[in-house]
Amino acid sequence: MMQQSGRPEAPKTPLLVVTSQVVRGGISGRGLTFALERIGHAAWFLPTILLPWHPGHGKGTRIVAASEDFAALAGDLATSEKLAELGGVMTGYLGNAEQAAPIAELVKAVKKANPDALYLCDPVIGDHHSASGGGLYVPKATAEAIRDELVPLADIVTPNSFELGWLTQRDVETELQNLSAARSLGAARVLITSSPALRRNSIANLLAGARGAVAAEHAAIDNPPHGTGDLIAGLFLSNVLAGFDDEEALKRASASVFELVARSVKKGADELLFAEEQQSVVRAMALVTSRRVVEARSRV
Repeated sequence: MMQQSGRPEAPKTPLLVVTSQVVRGGISGRGLTFALERIGHAAWFLPTILLPWHPGHGKGTRIVAASEDFAALAGDLATSEKLAELGGVMTGYLGNAEQAAPIAELVKAVKKANPDALYLCDPVIGDHHSASGGGLYVPKATAEAIRDELVPLADIVTPNSFELGWLTQRDVETELQNLSAARSLGAARVLITSSPALRRNSIANLLAGARGAVAAEHAAIDNPPHGTGDLIAGLFLSNVLAGFDDEEALKRASASVFELVARSVKKGADELLFAEEQQSVVRAMALVTSRRVVEARSRV
């Protein structure tokens, strides 16, 4: 396979995904593993919970493995002879707070086996638009476990603006406030998936990286299907592992998500149409603008 620049792409490494699983729909692990495999990654998938569909589509049975069983399964993976093959780990929604500790040990095992592996923590704990009017949609203990046990291990953290504010206990009303809060997390890269945009009727994804901050903006789409946060996190991780610089990695991931959402909404779907519109994941044609963000200097 060739990149658009004409140079051959490096082989894509396997990735470990630890998050929820649904029977119907494209949210979380179901859509994410499909997208990663479609662009060339072998995906290891450890489900944290099994649901019939996204909770926003109605009540459904929640199946969470017993804590000792989940820990044993994670422990098995941590001793795998194939662990060094993994180029990265991505974690998202947890079924309960007790899952955080064995996941943390699994992440450490991957990094010991392959020091170059990246860990992306998507702290799926709440948003501004949940059914209850905004706030945490997981138990506080689960949110605290993600904050205290997983976020500190992460090379990349991908909160939405609400999650960023909750994790840092900071105001996140403005772009610079989001950026300041992101820096306080201490990760090499923090991608905020719902930062304030400069343009009207737009959405911004704001990245705080080692070489500065960059924002990617595109038009907002009314009533988008669920699952966009999972997807942009996974695609961004893939792009970073492929060797793209932060700005290009962000633009490519944002373009794919925007195009997939737009095409799904145009067809009247209540879920992201991964199968029908998979080319948007592989190589999006949508245009996304990016800009460098000047950070406020701290006073001495």
